[in-house]
Amino acid sequence: MDKAIHAVKKIGAWFAPPPAKSEDDGRDQWPSRTAFVLASCGGAIGMGNMLRFPSQVFNNHGLQWFIPYLMAIFLIAIPCLVLEIAIGQAYRGGCVIAYNNMSNRLKGTGMGLIYVGFIVVVYFVPILAWIMVYFRCSFTSPLPWTGRVEEFYMQDVIANPDPIPGNFSADGDSVVDYTEYPATGVLGEIAGWCAFTWFVVWLCMFRGVGLTGRVVYFTMGLPIVMAIILIGRSCSLENAGRGVKLYFGSWDSSQLGAGKIWQTACGQVFFSTGVGFGYYTAYASYNRKYSNAVQDAVIIVCSNCSFETIAAFAVFGVIGFLGMNPDEMDDIGSFTIGFLTYPAAIVEMPGANFWAVLFFFTLMLLGISSSFAMLDAVMTLIMDSEWGGKGKFSRPVVATTLVIASFLLSLMYCTEFGYYLMDGVDRWLNNITLVFVVWSECVAATVVYRYKDVVSEVGLPAYIAYNAGYFGGQVFGVAVAHAVIPAAGAGLGFGLYVLGFVVSLLIAKTPDQKAPSIWNKNVFLSRLWYLGFYQGNQLRHDLNVIVGAGKNWNIPNWWAPILRYIAAPILAIVFSFAYPEFYTLRDDPVYIFGFIIAHFGILLVGIGFILPKWFDVFVPAERRNEGYKTYAPNVLMGTIEAESDDRLEASSDEKVPKD
Repeated sequence: MDKAIHAVKKIGAWFAPPPAKSEDDGRDQWPSRTAFVLASCGGAIGMGNMLRFPSQVFNNHGLQWFIPYLMAIFLIAIPCLVLEIAIGQAYRGGCVIAYNNMSNRLKGTGMGLIYVGFIVVVYFVPILAWIMVYFRCSFTSPLPWTGRVEEFYMQDVIANPDPIPGNFSADGDSVVDYTEYPATGVLGEIAGWCAFTWFVVWLCMFRGVGLTGRVVYFTMGLPIVMAIILIGRSCSLENAGRGVKLYFGSWDSSQLGAGKIWQTACGQVFFSTGVGFGYYTAYASYNRKYSNAVQDAVIIVCSNCSFETIAAFAVFGVIGFLGMNPDEMDDIGSFTIGFLTYPAAIVEMPGANFWAVLFFFTLMLLGISSSFAMLDAVMTLIMDSEWGGKGKFSRPVVATTLVIASFLLSLMYCTEFGYYLMDGVDRWLNNITLVFVVWSECVAATVVYRYKDVVSEVGLPAYIAYNAGYFGGQVFGVAVAHAVIPAAGAGLGFGLYVLGFVVSLLIAKTPDQKAPSIWNKNVFLSRLWYLGFYQGNQLRHDLNVIVGAGKNWNIPNWWAPILRYIAAPILAIVFSFAYPEFYTLRDDPVYIFGFIIAHFGILLVGIGFILPKWFDVFVPAERRNEGYKTYAPNVLMGTIEAESDDRLEASSDEKVPKD
């Protein structure tokens, strides 16, 4: 009997091994760098890569899409991802600990990241339950959606009765009747598959990165193989070349003159790479301390974009086969591709059942890898806190509790109005919370980090004036752009920034510490260096102590200016589009609910900045003071090693008291 028990334990340890421990700080550690990269790619590469990406390219008429798409990759995705991975690895903690280490007032930004990932995964898993219904039905011949693709999706799978539309007053200023949803019951099969999916998520994460590091070889490797098979089959269909030509052989430069293509390209890159969901920072905290973080970030983004670019051939082959044309139909969405377009084509293929099983199993695996990545960010938060740390609760207990709670919350999306509720939450969470949280990341890294150095060198009035122009230009610029015309908004925004820029240079005091290189040629350049470029550049230097060690890639010197002066303003513009849209949908309770849920994420960021001690419970007591940065201009600090650097002692006579 003892031998049998020992054998079972041995098998269990092989399948679900406990994570290795870092020699430096005893933190859990990935079994290999490849495991980290695959897990991160699994979080980024999901259903959106196979479904949302081709729908956006189709809606924007082909090849010209790649101009704004590639610009967004290099100007938003890669810089933001470098930030998220580098701080997780250097500060050895999940989102809240990492941002607390940058500044005690940034814990709310970390909470905002985790909030986004958690809210998304709660409604994302019920979508996987829909896929499981299709997967089950794929073993039935003929396929049950034959001749009734849309009816099967809307009536048999989603099974949500049509809502009763609301009404506005004649002048449109008030709501007369709110939209009503006639049924509210739980859908048994969807709830059952939802429970099954959550169990699979639990299996993938309950032992930590030791198990996850093995699972990702399957959840990422197999979908790549199956995607290649689907591409071959789709591109061999009759008239598939017509769809491929639309994808990579058609050019319409007139599309570049419209704002739509730029907005959707930014949105696709932003959402498909997974920036802003918190799991990159959490996963990076389990890296070996001196891993090549910058190179990893580039690999992850490029892998994600390469996968969706190549996998899109599977959809465009089907588009050509079905004779779809963007000039002859309305825009299509990712659900249309996944649950209407592709199933309609599968019915016409020889061996339809095999291709249906392969397609929906691929979607399921891609969705699972994204799900446990988002939930892992929440689990890292708990395990890093006083609750999960020091052996109070084991990882399996935390994972089990978290999965049960998530399942119970996700049941509201398994109801007869769940489809509409999902749309209401998804729309505003993506358009408001996610964009705002990543904008706050850019600001945290380049405006808040080590602000005492700037204030001490140029004075508080100059610091306030410069940033009043910077933030005022974004806020009032986008407001006027919507209220009047875009040109007026752009002019006002740039004008306010220039005004703050000029005033701050005039009232700033002369810095005591020399600025580097050309910035030290005259007093105004020196002031400008501290006001506009010092903070992000100093964060780069501080992080490079760890992530740029040895032969690792360094964070480049253009990284911080891109975050502050390109990525942040772009995100502010994208953020501004959400509010005018809500005004037209304010008669629908599910959109109102989603709108409120979205603003809780913004509230977390604000509370963390104003009342940072409220989130101290998520930071171990011995690490709470790491966010109180002292005055030490041009001195390396901020990483665990650099805090004890001898160079800090050299400036100890200039340190100011903690705030």
